[in-house]
Amino acid sequence: MERSPSMLPTISIVTPSLNQGDYLEKTILSVLNQNYPKLEYIIIDGGSTDQSVAIIKKYEKYLKYWVSEPDRGQSHAINKGFEHVTGDLLAWLNSDDYYMDGALQAVAELFLESKGAGAFVGAGQMVDSAGRIICYKEPEEVTLEGLFRWPVQGLFMQPSCFFAREVWKKCGPVDETLHFTMDVDLWLKIAKEARYARCNHLLSTSLIHKDAKTTVSQNRTAVDLAFVLMRHGGEKEARQILDDMERRLSYAEPNFYQILRHPLFRLAQPVIRLFAKPAVKWSTIYKSASNHGHQN
Repeated sequence: MERSPSMLPTISIVTPSLNQGDYLEKTILSVLNQNYPKLEYIIIDGGSTDQSVAIIKKYEKYLKYWVSEPDRGQSHAINKGFEHVTGDLLAWLNSDDYYMDGALQAVAELFLESKGAGAFVGAGQMVDSAGRIICYKEPEEVTLEGLFRWPVQGLFMQPSCFFAREVWKKCGPVDETLHFTMDVDLWLKIAKEARYARCNHLLSTSLIHKDAKTTVSQNRTAVDLAFVLMRHGGEKEARQILDDMERRLSYAEPNFYQILRHPLFRLAQPVIRLFAKPAVKWSTIYKSASNHGHQN
């Protein structure tokens, strides 16, 4: 059924960003090209030194609000953005992700058809830098117990989740002490307060690239996730995460020290020092490698 614009919910989108100029314009256009009639779009830039600000200014007349200034990280930027929203439906879209055609209309219809629901999820996909689909995820039924299994069975993808402003008032803001799993923490809070509705419309695409935060910080992400699950009652699942990490590190450590003790690696020390960060204590590393060899 075709609905008049006056019947549709206002949707507020927040994009946190920092030095993501290579991806930001595609993200912005994926929001604006939805041509959704009741849209608030807010961009919180953390003081980028690349081309990000120039890109934002190119589209500023279409934005409700934007700022570029230092902040305390992604979680802080998300909270800053939501301070400016007035919409019925809220979401954040990271600056290397993008919405698919018709996404906002689809989630608006889901909102109107799902009386009593407080959060709304659709399908999502991940692509690599060449545009190849590496994962396609249709949303599963969302329960608190299901969210505890997030490490092995993520129920939906973050940019494909929207939530009612009333739910945000109860469950927000996101925890600014979390830098990798602030989203899962919020989903768990929402699951204790409201019902999730779902549809199979493809809402979003996440870009997996070498600079993505979760790509370069997988172990830190795992620790954050274990902490969040314990906080909400998922002790068994949190212990499984930490046990898996211990097994990976136990396997990797002997191989790492074996490489450090290899004669070719020692010959390359002068070159490595040229490119190493000043904070790297190479003498300490080599001493540790030597001691590790004696222990074996």
